Amino acid sequence: MIDLKKRWGVESNFQIAIIFLVFAITGSAATKLASPVTAFFGIYRETAESWLYWTVRILLIFPIYQILLVAFGWIFGQFRFFWNFEKKMLNRIGLGFLFK
Repeated sequence: MIDLKKRWGVESNFQIAIIFLVFAITGSAATKLASPVTAFFGIYRETAESWLYWTVRILLIFPIYQILLVAFGWIFGQFRFFWNFEKKMLNRIGLGFLFK
């Protein structure tokens, strides 16, 4: 835990717990919100080809997750951590130009 706190620049165990909670809530919410979005586009699990449904769903979950991560981080008072985390993650996958 000490190494994780040092790596993330976090001061307390309570802050670590909040960060873990935000990650958990964000992941669950992003997957839950992807269903109505796919339904909005008329892509249903029962009627669409399996590869199409899952490809679209995964491609939708990614941006939903990014937005919710910062939003939930802000709600739980950890905006600075999650904003820096977001910039680092997008930079690593080649989307860092969005922040320049």
